Amino acid sequence: MILFIASKVDIAGLNIAGKLIELFGFREIGERLFGNPSYSLTLRNLEEARLAFVDDEPVQTQSLPYPKDLRMVIFISRHSSRSGTPTLSVHTPGNIGDAMLGGVPRKVSISPASAMKAALLEMAKARDEMGLPYEVSYECTHHGPSLDLPAIFVELGSSVEQWRDSRAAEAVARGAMAAAVNERIYPAALGLGGQHYNEKFTRMALSGDVAFGHMIPKYALPDLDEYMLRQCVSRVVEPVEKAILDWKGIRGADKENLLRLLKIVGLKIEKV
Repeated sequence: MILFIASKVDIAGLNIAGKLIELFGFREIGERLFGNPSYSLTLRNLEEARLAFVDDEPVQTQSLPYPKDLRMVIFISRHSSRSGTPTLSVHTPGNIGDAMLGGVPRKVSISPASAMKAALLEMAKARDEMGLPYEVSYECTHHGPSLDLPAIFVELGSSVEQWRDSRAAEAVARGAMAAAVNERIYPAALGLGGQHYNEKFTRMALSGDVAFGHMIPKYALPDLDEYMLRQCVSRVVEPVEKAILDWKGIRGADKENLLRLLKIVGLKIEKV
């Protein structure tokens, strides 16, 4: 089963959920999930998709009683940034270091790299088709929850104006559904360095075959040790074939240690 989760306190999440119901035909069923009404849809491969609502913020869903038969959780939510740039984004949740915003310290969720790429591609397609003035971007792995199952956030940002944008919510709903129904497996990579919204990794995924799993930005590299590096490699659905380094986006003081760790783990290295 695929589970879509929106928060009742999240304007954007509710907006996107409404578009999932409108565009794809989710129907309310009698079964409540997390104490709220839930919706169901049979996907084209006959797998069930459920749409559920939670009372708390999506990042604070670590201890939810998740159904046991889940193949993937897709959180549909708002995105906030100080810049306020209109953005459609996707990322895996989890914490490289401390748990500053939900989840578990030094634990990342399992990253479905191919599903994330499918969401990224579909949001870019929808953006272009509808002429939306939005950036489409990967975000690096951050915030809770830290789940032992494949999980992604597909987000609409970055301020109230965008959270209420019905057409942008449609683009995010399309991206979330593309992740749910994706059947193509792409070669997966670990992304290291650069900014939180890594334009290089996004561009590579939009124009080529590579799909990024966990992405660790420049600011989080001091928290990366062998344990966390191995975790970020192993907790990806697809086999991680290489580490792609945003070389100019890595502090000189971190480069030597990073190369040492990658050698220990045995990952191929590609610098971009």
